Amino acid sequence: MKIEEIKILRGPNYWSVRRTKLIQMKLQLEDMEQRPTNKIDGFRERLEAMFPTMYGHRCSEGVPGGFFHRVDEGTWMGHVIEHIALELQTLAGMDTGFGRTRGTGEEGEYYVCFSYMEEDAGVYAAKAAVRITQALTDGVEYNLEEDIMKLREIREDTRLGPSTGCIVDEAAKRGIPFIRLNKHSLVQLGYGVHQKRIRATIASTTGNIAVDIACDKEETKALLSAAEIPVPGGTVIRTEEDLKEAVEEYGYPLVIKPIDGNHGKGNTTNITTWEQALTAFEAAKLYGRSVIIERFITGFDFRILVINYKFICAALRTPASVTGDGEHTIQ
Repeated sequence: MKIEEIKILRGPNYWSVRRTKLIQMKLQLEDMEQRPTNKIDGFRERLEAMFPTMYGHRCSEGVPGGFFHRVDEGTWMGHVIEHIALELQTLAGMDTGFGRTRGTGEEGEYYVCFSYMEEDAGVYAAKAAVRITQALTDGVEYNLEEDIMKLREIREDTRLGPSTGCIVDEAAKRGIPFIRLNKHSLVQLGYGVHQKRIRATIASTTGNIAVDIACDKEETKALLSAAEIPVPGGTVIRTEEDLKEAVEEYGYPLVIKPIDGNHGKGNTTNITTWEQALTAFEAAKLYGRSVIIERFITGFDFRILVINYKFICAALRTPASVTGDGEHTIQ
């Protein structure tokens, strides 16, 4: 079997108007065109042993186990590859379910089409499905877990972050088309004159000056303080000598963090000793051009949502925690 072409489809397409994220693979079965599944000894048993969860694939039968029934009756390898590509993604945490396999009109040549959540994962699943099908046909061992782990890594590396992902999900619910413009968080919503672009929580309507200020914790504090909004006492430090002076001025407990960091990287809170302060200072320097030290104040961590200059809601961020019962092991 040989892959002749792989295309990534984005938006309404020949196969579906609603399924807008599809992989289209042109596959040449070669000599396997003459060997459907019911003519390969032990194929069904090996397939089911490797993918017992495929029992949930209803296929055209419309009932659980429908795909395995098709395998028993005899189906071609393009159809098998379609289902394996879908199941690989599902096992890696990407729930996909749409697939089609159709002949191109040339002998032994098929279009295998299936849905994906992340483009790179879809392409990998296509290639892995062909390898797995060949191994099942030949009756040789295959390391399935390696493919699943690789797909999980691709998913974590390429999927949208929580902020961008929520916006894109809501756009999809409202029927707003979107295009991912790079492998990070740059997304286009809508087409033509109506299009808008977002990157994480920043939109094309967001002011550049506001973004620059918000990225600088010291400047943000200064503006808030000037508006009579209470802020914790603190200062910017660059050397160990600066750190000593700040500790003497503000006392413990303290917070040390990069001045222009994000996602909590390099942050250390509730510092109560000089050793902790020194370690926190070194950690913060890894993530920012300068370091800010502040008094530690207990309270709550909120994320505020503002739409069209109006406060909409606030999310209370609570660290993940487990309350043990003294008996069971945390898995």
